[in-house]
Amino acid sequence: MTTRRILLVNGPNLNLLGSREPEVYGTATLADVERLTADAAAAEGFAIRAIQSNHEGVLIDAIHAAREDCTAIVINPGGLTHTSVALRDALTGVALPFAEVHISDVYAREEFRHHSYLDDVATVRVVGEGVDGYASAVRQLAALIP
Repeated sequence: MTTRRILLVNGPNLNLLGSREPEVYGTATLADVERLTADAAAAEGFAIRAIQSNHEGVLIDAIHAAREDCTAIVINPGGLTHTSVALRDALTGVALPFAEVHISDVYAREEFRHHSYLDDVATVRVVGEGVDGYASAVRQLAALIP
């Protein structure tokens, strides 16, 4: 049986989860996020491959590679949400369903965070649910994938 897999992508500065602005992002670490997402995925019959990078090109290469063995993508693009047409092009180019996740409520924060280059092409968007938003994204994607 072929393993169904979801690529979990965390962008710039998310390696600092647990210590970076805990009043905004909470105290869960990136390892906690990866574990929570893997558990949610396993409950839906999926495996997870996780990547975090502070470098846009690394994230784009991982998204391109997902065409080979992934069914969907869960991505928290971090600050690239508001700046990266290249990330948008990579996600639309691989034509996999994807969920855009934001731990904080970006609409309750600075004005520049209100715009996302991904929101109109994302299959699912989860905003402001804390790290539980990753599990929610997995469940929502799983419900859409035959």
